[in-house]
Amino acid sequence: MRFKNLIAVTALALTPTLAFCQDVNKLINQADVERIIKTLSADDMEGRGTFTKGIDKAATFIEGEFKAAGLKPMAGATGYRQTFAQTRVAPVNPKVIFDGTPVADDKIAITTGLPFNWKSDTTVKVISITEEKNYRTQIGAAMRSGKKLLVLLDASMGGLFKRIRDRAVKGSIISDDRGPAQPVTYVLGAAEPKSFEVSCEVKTEKLPLSNIVGMLPGKSKPDEYVVFGGHYDHLGIIKPMEGDSIANGADDDASGTTAVIALAKYYKKLNNNERTLVFVAFTAEEIGGYGSQYFSKQLDPEKVVTLFNIEMIGKAAKFGENSAFITGFERSDFGTILQKNLEGTAFKFYPDPYPEQNLFYRSDNATLAALGVPAHTISTDQIPTDKLYHTVKDEYSSLDVNNIVATIRAIALSSRSIVSGKDTPTRIPKQ
Repeated sequence: MRFKNLIAVTALALTPTLAFCQDVNKLINQADVERIIKTLSADDMEGRGTFTKGIDKAATFIEGEFKAAGLKPMAGATGYRQTFAQTRVAPVNPKVIFDGTPVADDKIAITTGLPFNWKSDTTVKVISITEEKNYRTQIGAAMRSGKKLLVLLDASMGGLFKRIRDRAVKGSIISDDRGPAQPVTYVLGAAEPKSFEVSCEVKTEKLPLSNIVGMLPGKSKPDEYVVFGGHYDHLGIIKPMEGDSIANGADDDASGTTAVIALAKYYKKLNNNERTLVFVAFTAEEIGGYGSQYFSKQLDPEKVVTLFNIEMIGKAAKFGENSAFITGFERSDFGTILQKNLEGTAFKFYPDPYPEQNLFYRSDNATLAALGVPAHTISTDQIPTDKLYHTVKDEYSSLDVNNIVATIRAIALSSRSIVSGKDTPTRIPKQ
């Protein structure tokens, strides 16, 4: 199904609303939206994986868009890159000996943030998983024990083991506030041993990450910040499917990043924002939300009025055309304000229809929300049934660009009273 332009399908009765809609139709251009999202999701971006040349290329492109839009760097910054270092730890020289016999390297996968040398004792919890359908339940319960884990996977679970091993070899990020990951050793196709020895060394390196951040200073309320954000990283190169190994991330989240750029251009052209507007392309969302965590420490959360986090708006919402949902709708009056500003249009924001997915805490809004900011994610993705999610098939050709443009225009219209300083969403209780 094709999705019609927000304004084209809307019979507008109110003159003030009509004027705003004419502005948004003119200033948010569909051809420009198509250009941006095509660029971000192109094969030469190599899936925008964290710590890759592809994500650096995407960062350079976004910087150019911010500069062309006329955004200023954040106060004290010399450019749009908000760069910080993160520690990555990768396992090296893993060794597993069961009952005196070494296990082949290709049957071993280890996730750890510290070197270790285990011998058979009660500090190591050994679990056997015989069916993939039970994996999440069993591994979750074992992780909660807090013990070192030796996980034996049945030989039939080779596909799952390969995915675990591919991630393990790349290493993991050590967060300053969370510390090293709980050590887990996976072994494929082995019976539970009577005795074992497991050891592993680690390679530690400091690597740079960069959010891309630009701003429009507020005219009368410069110390009150309205943030528009979306993450520009994705999975990079993954397991091939039909000869394609590039996870382009067109919907996740080139669509949201495109919205941030389009909204920056829109508000710069209007030039009437009373509050300071901050536009941010977050990095490293897919590997733990490290970009938004760092960003949240660069501003006083008490001065952040709200965050519009835009995540996956490339396909129809379950509610039909001219609709999107807001995570955590009930936690503040953010959604109520947005819908009030859309009176006279056909577009409607709904509460999150997938509470079981825990989406409120699965995107870049979560960190600021925990600090009390009414930070919400706007999305249209039907995630329980989205078969393209986190696959190489999430490409530009799968998107409904009319749906993206309609959603961006709706966000522009619905945010105007917050941007003007007229409305202030209620705060969310701090976590």
